[in-house]
Amino acid sequence: MTSYPHEPWHLHARAVVAVHLVRDAPLPHAPGSRVLRLGPWAVVAVAFFRYVPPGPLVYNEVMAAVLVRDGLRPAVSITQIWVDSPSSRDGGRELWGIPKELARFDVSPDAHTAPGIASVTLGRRARLPFALPVAFSVSQAWAGRRRRTPVRASGRLGVVAARWHLDPDGPLAPLARSRPVITLTLDDARLRFGRGARKA
Repeated sequence: MTSYPHEPWHLHARAVVAVHLVRDAPLPHAPGSRVLRLGPWAVVAVAFFRYVPPGPLVYNEVMAAVLVRDGLRPAVSITQIWVDSPSSRDGGRELWGIPKELARFDVSPDAHTAPGIASVTLGRRARLPFALPVAFSVSQAWAGRRRRTPVRASGRLGVVAARWHLDPDGPLAPLARSRPVITLTLDDARLRFGRGARKA
């Protein structure tokens, strides 16, 4: 018996994603993949996700992820991630090799905080009036090998003026001096995370 759903997970979410171009920062990633660079720059995202009903799991999440090349294909490798759900932590680790840890969150419509890790305050925003589909893969180390997990999503993409703070003494300190190139929002999102036909 497990405390988490079988894959794939069908989730509903809202997200805030800061895109950074990073040079000379440690970027752990799955074995067999390579950091995908734009010249000397790696593309790194810091993101808050809030998973909401009617999904099978309701929780908050903050992560750092780097764009990699998995063979000839681009993918995302999640380097650090925290959630406030033991079920999400256990499922992420055991199903996909995602290194989830537990943390506390303070969340409001215009601010997201994981104390000691990161916070973001949102300002003016503009978003598309319709949903866009997105498909990508997550590449992680799992049981001593590389595991590639498909993700499909759709949601209303937007751009927002945001004030980020990454704790300079916290686990995301290597990114604390980097300013985001852009901060995106994703509203009314539906995600299918993982393989298989069984709906959680």
